[in-house]
Amino acid sequence: MQEFNRSISFDGRDIRLQTGLLAPQAGGSVLIESGDTSVLVTATRAEGREGIDFLPLLVDYEERLYAAGRIPGGFLRREGRPPEKVTLTSRLIDRPLRPLFPQWLRDDIQIIATTLSMDEQVPPDVLAVTGASMAVILAQIPFAGPMAGVRVGLVGDDFIINPTYKEVDDGDLDLVVAGTPDGVVMVEAGANQLPEQDIIEAIDFGYEAVRELIKAQHDIMQELGLELATAEPPASHPELEELVRDRATSGIKKVLSHFDFDKTNRDEALDEIKENEVNEAIASLPEDNPIKATVEENPAVVGKTFKKLTKTLMRAQIIEDGVRVDGRKLDEVRPISCRVGLLPRRVHGSGLFQRGLTQVLSIVTLGTPGDAQELDDLHPDTQKRYLHHYNFPPYSVGETKPMRSPGRREIGHGALAERAIIPVLPQREEFPYVLRVVSEVLSSNGSTSMGSVCGSTLALMDAGVPIAKPVSGAAMGLIKEGDEVRVLTDIQGIEDFLGDMDFKVAGTDEGITALQMDMKITGLPLETVAEAINQAKSARLHILEKMLAEIDQPRSQLSNFAPRLLTMKINPDLIGLVIGPGGKNIKGITEQTGAKVDIEDDGTVTISSMEAENAQQAMRAIEGMTRTIKEGEVFVGHVMRIIPIGAFVEILPGKEGMIHISQLAEGRVGKVEDEVAVGDEVVVKVREIDSRGRINLTRLGIHPDQAAAARAAVLAP
Repeated sequence: MQEFNRSISFDGRDIRLQTGLLAPQAGGSVLIESGDTSVLVTATRAEGREGIDFLPLLVDYEERLYAAGRIPGGFLRREGRPPEKVTLTSRLIDRPLRPLFPQWLRDDIQIIATTLSMDEQVPPDVLAVTGASMAVILAQIPFAGPMAGVRVGLVGDDFIINPTYKEVDDGDLDLVVAGTPDGVVMVEAGANQLPEQDIIEAIDFGYEAVRELIKAQHDIMQELGLELATAEPPASHPELEELVRDRATSGIKKVLSHFDFDKTNRDEALDEIKENEVNEAIASLPEDNPIKATVEENPAVVGKTFKKLTKTLMRAQIIEDGVRVDGRKLDEVRPISCRVGLLPRRVHGSGLFQRGLTQVLSIVTLGTPGDAQELDDLHPDTQKRYLHHYNFPPYSVGETKPMRSPGRREIGHGALAERAIIPVLPQREEFPYVLRVVSEVLSSNGSTSMGSVCGSTLALMDAGVPIAKPVSGAAMGLIKEGDEVRVLTDIQGIEDFLGDMDFKVAGTDEGITALQMDMKITGLPLETVAEAINQAKSARLHILEKMLAEIDQPRSQLSNFAPRLLTMKINPDLIGLVIGPGGKNIKGITEQTGAKVDIEDDGTVTISSMEAENAQQAMRAIEGMTRTIKEGEVFVGHVMRIIPIGAFVEILPGKEGMIHISQLAEGRVGKVEDEVAVGDEVVVKVREIDSRGRINLTRLGIHPDQAAAARAAVLAP
């Protein structure tokens, strides 16, 4: 393909697209740039593998530290396991792309986005979202696009498109919206308790910019003479569909309207219908029947056809009767129960949240500043103070499979719950702890990520973390048939599986803190998005009421097993003094007191210990080391070493002065050892501090009251 360049300008920022230069053997490639940030996005298609019964789409976002002029750390000095932010960006690209491919497509599709250059003004993730759409179009893969994504920030009262990192940090909103010509297809946001209407307006504002980027892609296609690729779906099996419909419709309807069934009962009943009504009917057909030949050639086709009929009947029940499979109304939340303080001993806080069959146990651990997570990616932030980890063991859905390290789904759900809680956390100056919450999904039947938000809030309050407001969350669903649309509150597994939307909304009684919308259709009008957001508010408040009935505010005391933290500020120029040569001084404090000491570059010192007295002792030692000493002050010290002309006395931790032999006693002293020995406790006065900062001491001229006051200061707590 010949080289082609196109520049798009909106909201005062340029986005540049270049094709035909890089990665010529990829199916399609585009270099998308804004400012000094450059992302290469490729799309490649390969022939499908035998036996695949799903869309094998693989999206990888790759960060290279050379993009920011950095060399990776570690022994190998090369990029290794992707950081969490990289995994989340891969998901951000995947989520708006996936519903736009034909779901019957079985070819392997791989999207790779690689950040080649980055400044600290333009985040690369939303560029990669738009670049992925253009790469797929260039690769001529069947695709209901074009698709584009933008970030929306809120600085003051103004929305801005594709804000810088600083504008996001300083503002109250970080929202990514992606869309197609049919409407909004993906939303992800973190917000500082913004009202629903502000979020709706932000999505509308972002979608206007999305439409401009979609138009730009259409213009490029026109200039290159490209059309969206299409492909014929696989052949249908009308005879089999008719048989399944005739034999199973009545039974499926009965199961879907049997409101006392739980998930397990319902699944077992449906499996029984498929086996007894459908499979037995097929088995009784003559050998030359075309249905039997179809099933023998592709046994999985029976299950797919049965699932398709179940989906149609469930959706019809909701659209026509307004009744869900468990008998709830469309806006009704499942039964809720909450407990706190479930785990004893060294657990700092715990909360158990259950909604229907979904059950999540969240556990809080309070750590010291040294426990903060170090980040090694292209994002300007270098540390994380709040960590939320989400685990989804196989027993939570009654399955058995090998336990592995967290996958993309686990990382994504943990990040969503983390984002929901961050706006209500206390400032570090007020509460210097590093916080880790682990949410263990013990049972899953829909909306475990929002269950994690609720469980985390309960656990944080149980741990005594002074959060500004409790946070709850609910997952909204959607059934769309033609012009008929129904929004569902608190969706369960089958409604997520057979529905058109999974829209998670978390927040306080004042506003939204996080949301994430994923579609299974090619777009949704803003009016329907707004309806889901507003309907989620009443669900959120209902859930919050149940949570507050269990614990209505953070506990006033931390767990006895949580570390006690003290903070102080020292002159940054004195950090080296506190640490000492080779860490000698700080190691000495740790060994003597058992306390842990963390020092930041700005001079903030955090001291932690399981015993408050040990932390106080360490603080006194550091205060003494960094204290400004004045002439005439009196101290009680210990003789550390002796030389022929005098003795060195430690008057404060890490600070020594010298008593000249002439200042040891009245009259002439023959030998220093005649007056003092190493280890002796002596009362001394600062005689002078010379131009080089050396402290000269004396034992002469000290009033008894001064000596008594110095001894009392040593004994004071």
